[in-house]
Amino acid sequence: MVTEPATKKRARPVNPNKALWEKGDFTRIASSMRGSGEALVQELAITNDMEVLDLGCGDGTTALPAAQLGANVLGVDIARNLVEAGNARAQRLGLTNCRFQEGDATDLHEIEDESFDLVVSIFGAMFAPKPFDVAKEVVRVTRPGGRIVMGNWIPNDPTLVAQILKISSSYSPPPPEGFISPLTWGVEENVIERFTAAGVPGEKISFRRDTYTFNFPGRPSEFLAEFRTYYGPTMNAFEAAAANGRETELQKELEALFDAQNESPIENVTSIPATFLRVTVAT
Repeated sequence: MVTEPATKKRARPVNPNKALWEKGDFTRIASSMRGSGEALVQELAITNDMEVLDLGCGDGTTALPAAQLGANVLGVDIARNLVEAGNARAQRLGLTNCRFQEGDATDLHEIEDESFDLVVSIFGAMFAPKPFDVAKEVVRVTRPGGRIVMGNWIPNDPTLVAQILKISSSYSPPPPEGFISPLTWGVEENVIERFTAAGVPGEKISFRRDTYTFNFPGRPSEFLAEFRTYYGPTMNAFEAAAANGRETELQKELEALFDAQNESPIENVTSIPATFLRVTVAT
């Protein structure tokens, strides 16, 4: 009797974006961004019972303040650990009007059309691949008369995050063919092209430069250590630099950046403002 060989289970393909943001612990970086997240939400004219989607929400830097203002908030993030952290924070705060779930900004199939009055994505959806799919999905789930607000880092901007990403990329292997830099979301022409392709008239899209301030209770070198240990892109850069014998070189370059950007007048406290492009789309 001949027996058939057991069928091997196929391994699920690795989603590089999911792996990037589940690497380390972004909550450690997000803790330095809370004040700016709350300030931004205060400007969004959120009212009781408004339906809000926070896309690429992390552990709730903008989702939780929106819920505290009375909105019903769904936070969606690709990283399971950040979703778990967000739900834990909401529970600790007693916010029954805020929940977090896993999802991919390029394919929000679990969300019905025209579900939200406001879609917010602050340094979140910009990191998803397939930017035209992101714009299409964001527009699809927003109600007519609603708003989309994005915060996107700007390529070649001299402030912190754009420079971290620029420096890190110079120590990392070339990206795969077809890769589209997340920083392209910081270029107005690209944003207009993506949202007009999703059916939004160009005159409904507006921009302004804004600032997010990172506040950390320690020296700039200690703040850099948080990025090196817990921020996926920087972790990858250090791994690549170490493989090429350039780890010390990368460390020194980033230390110089963090020291130069620190504006805190208090010793052993770090305060670094970073410029971003704020996008508002009226649907």
